[in-house]
Amino acid sequence: MTDYPITPPPELITEWINNYFDCSVISELSDLETAIATQAVQWGADQELEACCEWLIAWDTCEGEKLASFLREGRRPKPPSLKEQGLQALEALQQRTTDPSIVEPLRRALEALPND
Repeated sequence: MTDYPITPPPELITEWINNYFDCSVISELSDLETAIATQAVQWGADQELEACCEWLIAWDTCEGEKLASFLREGRRPKPPSLKEQGLQALEALQQRTTDPSIVEPLRRALEALPND
């Protein structure tokens, strides 16, 4: 699926490690432990989302595909494009200046970009 950050809290990762090794880990989590736990949680969430979408499709043969698409879009929104990010940054800049000669060339350049 798409990158959609679902990061378990460090306390939960530590609990999982403690349960797995049947011990009490006191040290800080490594980047590797956090990355693996985050990937596992993301994979599980993606599997559940796809199972829900498949259920919708099977449940409603007429509108199921559309409902599943809405569910995917709502639960895994696409990050804003570089163009959208630029326009948002431009809006913030525009609130700080009253000089249109600063922002208008940037706006025209950003708006000329494709909507990818």
